[in-house]
Amino acid sequence: MTRKNKDGQSKRIVAIIQARMGSTRLPGKVLKPILGRPMLFYLVDRIRRVKEIDEVVIATSEYKNNDVIRDFCKKNRIECFSGSENDVLDRFYKAAKRYKADVVLRFTADCPLLDPHVISSLLKVFLTSNKYDYVSLATGAVAATDKFSGHRFPDGLDTEIFSFSVLETAWKEAKENMEREHVTPFIWKRPDRFRVWNHTSSVDYSKMRWTVDNQEDFDLVEAIYKEFYSKKPNFGMGDVLDFFKRNPELVKRNIHFIGKEGYQEFWK
Repeated sequence: MTRKNKDGQSKRIVAIIQARMGSTRLPGKVLKPILGRPMLFYLVDRIRRVKEIDEVVIATSEYKNNDVIRDFCKKNRIECFSGSENDVLDRFYKAAKRYKADVVLRFTADCPLLDPHVISSLLKVFLTSNKYDYVSLATGAVAATDKFSGHRFPDGLDTEIFSFSVLETAWKEAKENMEREHVTPFIWKRPDRFRVWNHTSSVDYSKMRWTVDNQEDFDLVEAIYKEFYSKKPNFGMGDVLDFFKRNPELVKRNIHFIGKEGYQEFWK
């Protein structure tokens, strides 16, 4: 079911998750099991809880080592698109076009703690304001510039929303390898051209790392799922923060990776 903006125009909303098996720091992390199910299962489940989204699609590489992702999607009735390994912008654009997206949400498969309520709130701003071409949560590379001011969300709640037309412009014009590999820098590095908005947090959570790149990251996420999933599968950001207040030693498990992600490279 498509949604309508305030002008009454229908918008098909598609969430696309980038996923591949070729991680160098934690190979195969996207299908690494948590409570007997692949990490990617939980990510899809959380995004599907956002009622405004019409379709969730996994966009993976056509390389053979990603056959296991395609098999996972088939078994779990998840739409899957295969495209370029290195030109992820091309892969992403063609997936959005295949599924007839008017509005695109971009996620990466290393963020299994996405909060459906936060996503829904951000999407509501995009759909109802008609003021932006691109909106995102203030986290990760988007908020790594010295010009950024405001509080950040935990790294790992990364959510980006933009129109298909803006994605198509990036696909046609982006030339740099970094812009082809990471999909959206062509857009958010050009606020003079595109109407860009980063939603900042009321509290600074820049010292919290909820993404999964290393074994320590995974161990932390696994501990969170073991605490919540059986009794509250739709747990959100607030629940995790409360859990950390009761168990402050958990935050220290992966804090040494903060600042080493290479986000600043996007702004050089």
